[in-house]
Amino acid sequence: MRQVLEVRDLCRNFGSLQAVKSMNMRLEKGEIRGLIGPNGSGKTTTFNLISGFLKPTSGTILFDGREINGWLPHQIAQAGLIRTFQLTSIYSDLSVLDNVVMAAECRRKSSLLEKVLHLASARQEDARIEDIAHEIPEKFGLSEVAHLRSGDLPGGTRKILGIANAMAGDPVLLMLDEPLAGLNTSEKPLLMDKIRGLQAEGLTILIIEHDMKAIMKTCDQITVICHGEKIAEGTPEEVSQNSATIEAYLGQNAEDYA
Repeated sequence: MRQVLEVRDLCRNFGSLQAVKSMNMRLEKGEIRGLIGPNGSGKTTTFNLISGFLKPTSGTILFDGREINGWLPHQIAQAGLIRTFQLTSIYSDLSVLDNVVMAAECRRKSSLLEKVLHLASARQEDARIEDIAHEIPEKFGLSEVAHLRSGDLPGGTRKILGIANAMAGDPVLLMLDEPLAGLNTSEKPLLMDKIRGLQAEGLTILIIEHDMKAIMKTCDQITVICHGEKIAEGTPEEVSQNSATIEAYLGQNAEDYA
């Protein structure tokens, strides 16, 4: 199986605070991996390190066989590692269609000068981005709201648009930061079905989420961190029965998530 992501001895310090401590993790192609732990455990810091929004204090990040330490976020996204954010991954004042167009721009390889001069390479990419802008909303069931202002959409639809925006960038690895946050009980299963559908197409997914029932039903493997350290790793069943995970995060109702 092809390895998409490997994190080796990853550390990040903020002054005297060690937010991530010697983190090791591997993701195989087509896997859905959950990253769970209490609030403040270092999950989002780990995401920020992998996606280039923070620089590691030490350690190595390998994506698709290449070391990406020191790469800028847009370079990492262009290479195929794309993430969403906890609060929003959409442009609220733009339409759904314009959101997808903006997101698809990260695929562009022609320069601004080529675009200004209307060179053939830029025109070809314009046509490709226009195709993407119509394919992605249809794929995610957003065609009927394509011309609506994104900020006026229901919460669940906005979350789907955030993932659609990420997919417009053609990810190899999609990192989702709390995609279910703020959704109601009827919206959550719909979004998780979308995520499982992406896996069925061969996408690799790393997901932070506090809804343990959703995580346990969706993920192939789960990594648990606490105080910046990995304390457990394995299948949902293995993790739900792990004493360190129960003590640090799941509590005595861990069997409810199995």
